[in-house]
Amino acid sequence: MEDRRLDPNRTTPISSPRTLRSQSSRTAATGDPPIMRRLRTWLLLSLTLYLLPSGAWGQLAGNLVIAGSGPEQPTIEALARAFEKATPRTYVDVLWDDDSPPLQSVKTGRAHLAVTGVEDHTLTATQIGWDGIGILVHLSNFTKEITTQQLAGIFSGTITDWTEVGGPETRILLITRPENQNLHEAFESQLGIVGRIPRTARMIATDDMVIKTVVGTLPPLSAAAYISLSTGSSAVAQGVAVRLLRVDTVEPDLPTVKDGRYSLRRPLLLLSTKDPNSLAAAFANFALSPPGQAIVGETYIPMSSK
Repeated sequence: MEDRRLDPNRTTPISSPRTLRSQSSRTAATGDPPIMRRLRTWLLLSLTLYLLPSGAWGQLAGNLVIAGSGPEQPTIEALARAFEKATPRTYVDVLWDDDSPPLQSVKTGRAHLAVTGVEDHTLTATQIGWDGIGILVHLSNFTKEITTQQLAGIFSGTITDWTEVGGPETRILLITRPENQNLHEAFESQLGIVGRIPRTARMIATDDMVIKTVVGTLPPLSAAAYISLSTGSSAVAQGVAVRLLRVDTVEPDLPTVKDGRYSLRRPLLLLSTKDPNSLAAAFANFALSPPGQAIVGETYIPMSSK
């Protein structure tokens, strides 16, 4: 990421090669058809903006920079576009970079908000939703469930063969994520294996490439990966040759993530400095508003669903 400090008085967008626009789509947490989901979200957004008092958002002006590195990019970009519509004098830059920790971008003044799944005691966190972490294997792998203790053993390298967890007779091929991604941080933290994933594990940045790798791995029984549950569930629903394992006998789905029975879940957090500027606070509030939560709910579990 280019080393530039934020100019609070600037009223034009930052031009950055790291500002990415994703074209991928995901299955909603609600399971509704995507076109109906988008229509409902934008109808809600339009109605909410129409009913807002004229000065509620109109006084906001300036630029806001949001940094991230995980699978939340399409959701954050959709929130950014909606926020700009609600606040016509603001510009939002979404900077997504697998090689730059989003928390560090906030701490060094390169961004106002960081998107992450793990809190930092030096920053203020606002939770805007939940996401499950799915354990992905090839469809031909007859392993159906696993315990968190076994998962910790697999991803720390102490369990190296599927037969050790009741699976097929083949070695386990580990697929992990870049260390800067909040998905990686949340997964390691929840299993108590921070810094212990073997260096021999294959590192893949995106959920889509993880799925393609699991499907194409030879032998197909071997791969073990972790992935955003929303993306994994979409792949299963579309008939891709993968499966999501039960964890501690609990199915990985919307109701179990929502009520906490499925333990591998991570919060979707917006982190800012302890004294955030007005735009950062306004964006966090917008993400928790009815139209913001509708956007979050297109892919993840909104806070209103707790």
